[in-house]
Amino acid sequence: MSNIKILFAASEAVPFAKTGGLADVAGSLPKALKKAGADIRVVMPKYKGISKSYTEQMQFIGSIYVDLGWRHQYCGILKLEYEDVIFYFLDNEYYFNRDGLYGHYDEAEQFTFFCKSLIEMLPAIDFQPDIIHCNDWQTGVVSLLLDARYKKNSYFKNIKTIYTIHNLKYQGVFPKEILTDLLNVGWEYFTVNGIEFYDQVNFMKAGLAFSDIISTVSKTYAEEIKYDFFGENLSEMVRRRSGDLYGIINGIDFEENNPATDKRLFANYDVDHLDGKSANKRMLQESLGLPVNNDVPVIGIISRLVDQKGFDLIACVFDEILKENVQLVILGSGEAKYEHMFSEAASHHPDKVSSSIKYDAVLAQRIYAGSDMFLMPSLFEPCGLSQLFSLRYGTIPIVRETGGLKDTIQPYNEYTGEGNGFSFTNYNAHEMLHILRKAIYYYHNHDIWNMLVRRGMTLDFSWEKSAKEYMDIYQKMLCK
Repeated sequence: MSNIKILFAASEAVPFAKTGGLADVAGSLPKALKKAGADIRVVMPKYKGISKSYTEQMQFIGSIYVDLGWRHQYCGILKLEYEDVIFYFLDNEYYFNRDGLYGHYDEAEQFTFFCKSLIEMLPAIDFQPDIIHCNDWQTGVVSLLLDARYKKNSYFKNIKTIYTIHNLKYQGVFPKEILTDLLNVGWEYFTVNGIEFYDQVNFMKAGLAFSDIISTVSKTYAEEIKYDFFGENLSEMVRRRSGDLYGIINGIDFEENNPATDKRLFANYDVDHLDGKSANKRMLQESLGLPVNNDVPVIGIISRLVDQKGFDLIACVFDEILKENVQLVILGSGEAKYEHMFSEAASHHPDKVSSSIKYDAVLAQRIYAGSDMFLMPSLFEPCGLSQLFSLRYGTIPIVRETGGLKDTIQPYNEYTGEGNGFSFTNYNAHEMLHILRKAIYYYHNHDIWNMLVRRGMTLDFSWEKSAKEYMDIYQKMLCK
């Protein structure tokens, strides 16, 4: 069904603002949905940190005032067409002219403003969507507000909502007083089947409770979150809505992430000309001060340095990993204990470890291209994008079988020759170490390794298939 009108609401989107994978999705999926026939627009806050190169191109198209309890707040509406998709930016100096995207003392107020504004701007921009596609807790109360405040208005009454969980762990939990102070909805919504959560309000739970359809970013994660271990105290609500829950794997932007044309790399290459990959490895080693040696496998890690990503496993066997004939290249920041662990290792083993405690988009791309292996031993991983970037650039993932990692990485089988990476099942440091050693062993079998590299580079994890699945769900929603 073409010409479905979609408003895609997200708190961040590449290239304008990014803290995690949501931004990559919000920057890429709408493009694919437009190609699939949707009339789609994206809405996000106009943050202070958005590059001047984009803000100078934005067109002011109007303003509204939004009420949050006793507050009567200005909201400017700006528009920018980027890569054939229209983006709207909601402007309020008080809420968004700040350093950083999240973690401010008044997040409940910030994102209630965002949710109310993106609904109330619709008549002002003359766009009446069939569906609002909400993403993560920052847009979780959109469906609640539509139900409680706007459904009696003929302009809004037929709008349906889909709510995508990118990570169930981050939920937006706030004191219950905001129900009447900010959201201005009745206490009848403060129930176990509604927004109530241990005598507080939970924006994520609001999205789960009141949206027409729920999706998450892999089929395995959609099953995992029905159980208490992965369910983050919301598994009962997920099970209650399981008939409306879909798992759709994320994709990546194949045009932007193309080793043959990517200008961020040291050298370009493709599946038939892999000399450029070797050149990227050599120059990565050189630029990071590591010995240049093609016989030593480079293991890349790009991540938030937190327990969820499996760094407690790495810490447990770190000394044993360093005894292997490998080089480790780490990029990321997070918990101080892991930042310190990698920084100390780089100091004491400068021939084996490079540690960059920061985020650097160009260096990230060079690590994807210049590494031989990419390590992702996550405790849980809703989808994961790094393993997809790695495959695209001919770098072999080593992952734990959870969430999207399980859905995208098939372990290499030496008997059948099948597989595109290496994986382990149990959350166990020595099981991870065993699989890492197995990958190192096969690295030195050039025929097998080159086969895995080429296979990974030819797999299609673009957005086209995922966009079709979303379009099918949109059509089902409208036919209900």
